[in-house]
Amino acid sequence: MMDTVAVITGGTGGIGKVTARELAKKGFRVVLVARSADKVAQAAREIAAAAPGAQVETVLCDMSSQKQIRAAAEELKRRHERLHVLVNNAGGIWMKRELTEDGLERTFAVDHLGYFLLTNLLLPQLRKGAPSRVVNVASEASKIGRIDFDDLQGEKHYNGGRAYAQAKLANILFSSELSRRLEGSGVTSNALHPGAVASGFGLNESGFLRFAMTLARPFLIGEEKGARTSIYLASSPEVDCVTGGYFVRNRPRLPPRNGRDPEVARRLWEVSAALCGLA
Repeated sequence: MMDTVAVITGGTGGIGKVTARELAKKGFRVVLVARSADKVAQAAREIAAAAPGAQVETVLCDMSSQKQIRAAAEELKRRHERLHVLVNNAGGIWMKRELTEDGLERTFAVDHLGYFLLTNLLLPQLRKGAPSRVVNVASEASKIGRIDFDDLQGEKHYNGGRAYAQAKLANILFSSELSRRLEGSGVTSNALHPGAVASGFGLNESGFLRFAMTLARPFLIGEEKGARTSIYLASSPEVDCVTGGYFVRNRPRLPPRNGRDPEVARRLWEVSAALCGLA
């Protein structure tokens, strides 16, 4: 399994780190993609200690920067001719509208376009590594999401919760459209809801969201349980040939109604490709 490479974004904490650790224990060569050099180095040490003999690599990348995503993809291509698992996990929520260096609204840029761009750039390596898997961490917040093509960037009216719900819905639509486009390639694509996890999510914010997340922590599931579905989709033989699905607690579930429209999925793909400068 040491030649089986799993790339995990957002692997310095929360369910991302648990996912990386458990895949390392299963024998995967794990590559952590993260923006903080100190945090990713610490995470790599902890994973290596928990999985003796495991091969753990790191790649620095801020998923809000398309320039850095492209550089990270080139680094991954330089190191590995073949990739076998890509877990798109990095994400966040910003209650006040912020722009990235690319002039994009941050929640949409990180939570959706980050998945979209990195995956597309790594498709040649995933195809060579087939059978391979793309695992997209979405959320049940997608139930209240809507892809507003007239205001994707929240320029007319911004609400942090609505922006997050839209991005998580976009994860599901992207995952299903990717599955359609990769049919017959040996590369599968599935999305999941990890559960309401007591992690660092939302704690980057001040004010009400941080307060609410702090109050809610005793009622949320732990990171170990939250990572189970990501680990399952990344490694279980039960889903070897399963693609285009949406999973909750290791079981397939019908995606939200807004996440089942193939025309919306195709249109979102085209818009996303244009925003990422992909042909």
